[in-house]
Amino acid sequence: MKHPITLTRRGYLAALALLGLLPRDRAGADQPAEPTPTGKTVLIVVGPSNHPPGTHEVAAGGRVMEFSLQQASGIGPIRTRVTMGWPHEEPWLDSVDTVVFIGDEFPPHKLPNSEGIMSELTAMMDRGCGIACIHFATGLREPDVAPDGEHPLLHWMGGYFASRCSHHKSIARIFPAAEILPATSADAGGSPHPVLRGWQAFTLNDEPYIDNYFGPPGHAQKAGLIEFAVSMLPPEAPRRQVVAWGIERPDGGRGFGIVMPHYYRNWQLADLRTLILNGIVWSAGAEIPADGVRVNLPDLSTFEPAGS
Repeated sequence: MKHPITLTRRGYLAALALLGLLPRDRAGADQPAEPTPTGKTVLIVVGPSNHPPGTHEVAAGGRVMEFSLQQASGIGPIRTRVTMGWPHEEPWLDSVDTVVFIGDEFPPHKLPNSEGIMSELTAMMDRGCGIACIHFATGLREPDVAPDGEHPLLHWMGGYFASRCSHHKSIARIFPAAEILPATSADAGGSPHPVLRGWQAFTLNDEPYIDNYFGPPGHAQKAGLIEFAVSMLPPEAPRRQVVAWGIERPDGGRGFGIVMPHYYRNWQLADLRTLILNGIVWSAGAEIPADGVRVNLPDLSTFEPAGS
């Protein structure tokens, strides 16, 4: 089965080379170097998307995250792999510290051999691997969840965007100006949570999903859900909405979910980007610098979005 998206690389790498911005472990190679025993390994899985150019741009978004993690300073060595779909039975899966999903809905249910992917992913989660989902990759539909909303992602990540589900109705809507605020989450020592480092409140035109599902009443407290970012939405009847969250699981792994960005252009927002990168690095079990995970990006067209 041919995948509907092509993860092009030649032009992307050539452009970075011309700019002098080729990621550290890509010099002179068109494929990622093998992970080493030191540092953290992040797997970025790009799922299918049928959205028009300029929205979602899941392949280009994967490349933005790859570049950012490899170029950011102060986080130690981070090896990244971007794959189109799931890399079945690759021996290096055992070395992955966190897996990041980007795509239209939770990719393991939309890719070929869904049962095999979920089986391998379950084994990774059981050993304490982290997980992070970006925007629509946080989404689950009715056929993929139990009637009561039960699904492994609820436990791996702490919650999800319930897309057209009968047990819960999350809402997807474009807001002209949604203000995103840091939550008041604190770590065990009472200090602001590391994921809150280095970014401030920001406003964007985007589609931050609201009324996200965190389980039956009381689930957030019982499961130890960590709120990272909130917004007062919708504007005509504002309520406190959790738009980025995390969880530390009993297996030792960490989950991170964020329901932005819908528009590819919003990857250029430094505060949003730092929030996302902080969440990924935290889910991998790495230390976040005092000023957050920050990186200067070249023009977003460098990463070959379909809309460029």
